[in-house]
Amino acid sequence: MPQLAACQYGKENIRVYKVLKDEKTGTQTAVEMTVSVLLEGEIETSYTKADNSVVVPTDTMKQTTYIMAKEHPVHPPEVFASVLATHFVDTYKHIHSAHVKVVTHRWTRMVFDGESHPHSFMRDGAETRNVEATAQEGQGISVRSAISGLLVLKSTGSGFHGFINDEFTILEDTFDRILSTEVDCGWTWKTFKNSQAVTDSATIFDQAWKAAREITLKTFATDNSASVQNTMYKMCEQILATDQSIDAVDYSLPNKHYFEIDLSWHKGLQNTGKNAEVYAPQSGPNGIIQCTVKRAGQ
Repeated sequence: MPQLAACQYGKENIRVYKVLKDEKTGTQTAVEMTVSVLLEGEIETSYTKADNSVVVPTDTMKQTTYIMAKEHPVHPPEVFASVLATHFVDTYKHIHSAHVKVVTHRWTRMVFDGESHPHSFMRDGAETRNVEATAQEGQGISVRSAISGLLVLKSTGSGFHGFINDEFTILEDTFDRILSTEVDCGWTWKTFKNSQAVTDSATIFDQAWKAAREITLKTFATDNSASVQNTMYKMCEQILATDQSIDAVDYSLPNKHYFEIDLSWHKGLQNTGKNAEVYAPQSGPNGIIQCTVKRAGQ
């Protein structure tokens, strides 16, 4: 006899824009987010018995997100995600877990003649600041902060050699190569007691995001990389050291390959090895390297 093993439902791609207005200075700040909500709880009968009396409509989730954005700060996103998730668990007693994901899109203030413009912004990249918060009844709030979509490249300072070379391998050792990746870096915080505890810790979230971004960029640029694996581990170590409230750091880094083009067929034109200048960017297949680093003893 079939039995429902697991179920959850929600609303994805709730797009929210909020303008923060400083009446004294006339300065405005733009915050644009894409929010997703997933609920779990005593909702099985909506699947098995066509009982909609246990269903919080997904449109209600959307409208609630708008209302919470009006009534509460949306920055830092860790606080907003925690407040929103807590609302669903506190308001609907049959809902025992609420998962909220907030993707904050970049709007960077324009600068002219060294002066920041009070209300004009530009989208200067696809990088996003992401947060996933889960409120579980009686178990507090778990929060993962992240950087995603940060595209980086360095034209030298990376190699890959000494790997397994067997009858299936044609890849040759390289001691100098282009290294490029799209950074997905996350750090998981120690569990918070409730949304008020997250709010009380608001200042640490911006500090951690800035530190993680700076560590990622600086380590990527300056490390004489023996492999993506080793470079990302060095990043994790440094981020863990920035704040004792961080339990774990994870990275997912796809290799964005740039292959040399042999042009010797054209009048002996040299474009490989030390003479390589023109490359062919590859869309796939690509390597994908991932790791999670926790504190010892956990």
